[in-house]
Amino acid sequence: MVASSVTLPAAHTNFAAGNATLTNADVVALDRANVFHSWSAQKALNPMAIAGGSGSTVWDHEGNTYLDFSSQLVNTNIGHQHPKVIAAIAQQATSLATVAPAHANHVRATAAAKILSHAPAKMEKVFFTNGGADANENAIRMARLHTGRDKVISRYRSYHGNTGSAIVATGDWRRIPNEYARGHVHVFGPYLYRSEFWAETPEQETERALQHLRRVIQAEGPQSIAAVLLETVPGTAGILVPTPGYLEGVRALCDEYGIVMILDEVMAGFGRTGDWFAFDAFNVTPDLITFAKGVNSGYVPVGGVIISGEIAATFDERVFPGGLTYSGHPLAAASVVASIEAFEEEDIVGNAARIGREHLEPGLSALAEKHNVIGEVRGRGVFWALELVQDRSTKAPVTADYMSRLKAELLRLGLLPFIADNRVHVVPPAVVTAAEVAQALAVYDQALGTVTL
Repeated sequence: MVASSVTLPAAHTNFAAGNATLTNADVVALDRANVFHSWSAQKALNPMAIAGGSGSTVWDHEGNTYLDFSSQLVNTNIGHQHPKVIAAIAQQATSLATVAPAHANHVRATAAAKILSHAPAKMEKVFFTNGGADANENAIRMARLHTGRDKVISRYRSYHGNTGSAIVATGDWRRIPNEYARGHVHVFGPYLYRSEFWAETPEQETERALQHLRRVIQAEGPQSIAAVLLETVPGTAGILVPTPGYLEGVRALCDEYGIVMILDEVMAGFGRTGDWFAFDAFNVTPDLITFAKGVNSGYVPVGGVIISGEIAATFDERVFPGGLTYSGHPLAAASVVASIEAFEEEDIVGNAARIGREHLEPGLSALAEKHNVIGEVRGRGVFWALELVQDRSTKAPVTADYMSRLKAELLRLGLLPFIADNRVHVVPPAVVTAAEVAQALAVYDQALGTVTL
């Protein structure tokens, strides 16, 4: 295995010395005896043991290190174990470890203010949740109550979470065994590489995808539609950067028919695309924004809904029928404040933009020129996908067996990848360095050259 060229913190050495008899096999055995894993057939699992991390690197219990180009679940935007965030959580734990959401709390209010400082001016309040799924759940609820309508339109190529309405709003296979919520309608969005609209240019793809959405709105009855819920840049579905004018066209349709526009920024927000919010790169402002993941890199579970003044006012005299015991938990709020301050002080969003523009985009494009298995490279910031195909002319996806062998080779070479269907998602932390990107590109190059179709 190729060792990562990083200086590991003392904690790594101390951990290994203090747990000399603890092996990866010990940890996996304990896990398999007691832990029920998500999205998995339990007997088929052989999870990787991870003992620690720092920045863009993780390591196991036997001292093997890996470049984390998965960012775990594309959420450790600030990297592993950022000292400012760790210190903030520890300090908050010594002063007030928990408080009910009904009380006013300084760190919670500060976290909301910090988030709003990077949101559009029309956004006025933050409702905190435990993660992205319940953020989408509550955004849907707000839209329905605000409009008095029921239906929610989302895309087939999407993932919005694993709670009641969020999973049914999701478009991929995970929706199908879980369709117990009502009022959900799906459409196809722009994806020029595999166009559903026989488009040949980005302009055609935008025009036809918007016409498709308009006709669905009309056929379902505009008076019945509460919201259009979209990932600004669909993540798990393939890092599908919207074609020019698409999001603006959706905004116009929502305005025309009195529909709430919800942008799901759970994966794409807080530096992932090289902007604070992915929609900052487009001329569009949503009515509700959902977030989680990158806001504090998952150090403590947290998510939320950023609410426009108009929708927030709906509940000035009317009770909002929703809440969570841990809404705005002080440990989570402290991590949010420290994370956003670190983003600001260290120009982490700017780093993500520069890394994408100067290193990932040209580096991945060079790989595509060298390896015919790469059908398309797409992305922004530190949010990229390599779509792998058996043949560029037919665009037939590579097999699951090929992807399994490629993943194994990447791990052998010291890189922790994010694999989805026939794609490698290149999604390092937003603090990744140019040297780490160069190392990762060399690993991708070697693996793609070694693993045969």
